[in-house]
Amino acid sequence: MLVLDFPAGSFTTNAYIIAPAPGSGCLIVDPGQRSAEKIRTLISGHRLVPEAVLLTHGHMDHTWDAVPLCRDFDIPVYIHPGDRFMLGVPEAGLPDSFPADLLEGHPHREPTDVRHLPGPESPLSIAGITVHSHHVGGHTPGSVILHCTAEDDVLLTGDALFAGSIGQAFSGNLRSLQEAVAEVFGPMPDGGSLLPGHGDSSTVRQERRRQPFLNLRR
Repeated sequence: MLVLDFPAGSFTTNAYIIAPAPGSGCLIVDPGQRSAEKIRTLISGHRLVPEAVLLTHGHMDHTWDAVPLCRDFDIPVYIHPGDRFMLGVPEAGLPDSFPADLLEGHPHREPTDVRHLPGPESPLSIAGITVHSHHVGGHTPGSVILHCTAEDDVLLTGDALFAGSIGQAFSGNLRSLQEAVAEVFGPMPDGGSLLPGHGDSSTVRQERRRQPFLNLRR
């Protein structure tokens, strides 16, 4: 599987492009602030055809450039229904103390075609990739982990899990978030890649060693 990624904008949110191979269809995941131009360049350079934008959750640093990318490529965006309210009103998912000037330049509207991510029992098949969406909540009401397969296994964990640490449970409690993430990890192969919303990538094997709670459901 081809994985292209880079930290985007002042929030250094990891934007991802996932494809079975160069010259194929692809998925764009979490296109954050000022990510669109580089995403277009990478897509062109690898001869890819975008088929959808996927969002791990609704926080604006992960969704910022969904509107221009969906418009330019005429593709839908997928998000868990619990976080859709943040797409057009990004401040709704932020604390009152968040500086308003940091939202300058945000489109403050939804993409034209918004679709809800189905549960893991109804996987999506897009761009030659099978996507299982696992709702974990905790960080936001609609936070998900996306398990993408096309020969390889890739887990896009958003802000629910990072390399070496669990995410912050703004909309729930930490124990519940740990249990939900461990449930997703239970059947995952050790060789799977872990691609978080911020910071370095990792593997399922490495995180099972570093974060023992991930072994609770094995």
